[in-house]
Amino acid sequence: MPFLSDTLSRVKPSPTIAVSNLAAELKAQGKDVIGLGAGEPDFDTPDNIKKAAMAAMDAGKTKYTAVDGIAELKEAICAKFKRDNGLDYTPAQVTVGTGGKQVLYNALMATLNPGDEVVIPAPYWVSYPDMVLLAGGEPVIAEAQAQTSYKLTPEQLEAAITPKTKWFIFNSPSNPTGAGYTAEELKGLTDVLMRHPHVWVMSDDMYEHLVYDGFEFATPAQVEPGLYDRTLTVNGVSKAYAMTGWRIGYAAGPKELIGAMRKIQSQSTSNPCSISQWAAVEALNGPQDYIATNNETFRRRRDLVVGMLNEIEGMSCPVPEGAFYVYPSIAGLIGKTTPGGVSIDTDETFAKALLEDKGVAVVFGGAFGLSPCFRISYATSDENLKEACTRIQEFCASLE
Repeated sequence: MPFLSDTLSRVKPSPTIAVSNLAAELKAQGKDVIGLGAGEPDFDTPDNIKKAAMAAMDAGKTKYTAVDGIAELKEAICAKFKRDNGLDYTPAQVTVGTGGKQVLYNALMATLNPGDEVVIPAPYWVSYPDMVLLAGGEPVIAEAQAQTSYKLTPEQLEAAITPKTKWFIFNSPSNPTGAGYTAEELKGLTDVLMRHPHVWVMSDDMYEHLVYDGFEFATPAQVEPGLYDRTLTVNGVSKAYAMTGWRIGYAAGPKELIGAMRKIQSQSTSNPCSISQWAAVEALNGPQDYIATNNETFRRRRDLVVGMLNEIEGMSCPVPEGAFYVYPSIAGLIGKTTPGGVSIDTDETFAKALLEDKGVAVVFGGAFGLSPCFRISYATSDENLKEACTRIQEFCASLE
């Protein structure tokens, strides 16, 4: 349509949302579909958080708030960064948005000029490159490989940086791979960044608390204090606290950057939901013990899925350190044909045929910038996962 913005042509709709929507449509038609595309915990929001929201409503806390968050939530966020990461921030260095996605988008909109480059490791969360494009920048994709468990090496980061680089987006544990960087691995990347003072760091720590097997989380400004003044550390309550629908994300960083992000938000959405903010205060300040309980469930599911997928000839699935995703390679299946005559020439073809033949919805690797792979979210019941993996095994065994 001629009246639409040229910028719109630079981006595409979210493939992960598209998969979830397609699975829902097929279910509504009465088809037996197991959806493994959604990136949200299947646990309910803890009762203490829901009660805090109800108490806020009863107290009439349903009006506009400060543009980027109530004082009580900013104080809770400062306490969280100190407690969990050893990072000192003041409320003036904190911003709260409608989900982590808005916080990331505000930062890019506030800082990118035409021609500015943003280094993004692949596999990446689907929204990173498109948000960069919407903000007028140019994504520079640095491909991590299965041989390094999908973690970017210092040499790859060094090669991707140019004089035009403005941001490096870092995500650990990762969506879509679940790969988590140890403090030592992260130090290798921060050493590179210290040699390039014009590059800022956007650290997406959304899966910080979802880690397994004794893995110890670390974030860039914690590992390298020299990066503190040019790092935006982003987090939220969606994943660890099972609050995806509440839409609260937050970040801390230099005051000037936070002020610029506030200006963007003031002219777009203004404040996040007041009730959700009070719920988030309780999430951060209240009991944290259920996180470890939920993580044990996630770890069991991870091991179930990785074990069953690695039984498939032609498929290889690394064991992730965190999040609730696995990202198996199907390099050994490319070139085979389904019983119906469909040639598996890409991971997108694989995912489509798997959905049509076996009713299992996954997200193809091309959506995340690294093929031939696919992503499974194991944030669903053990029963669903066993059935889905059995169907995947049967589908792959049928390929010729």
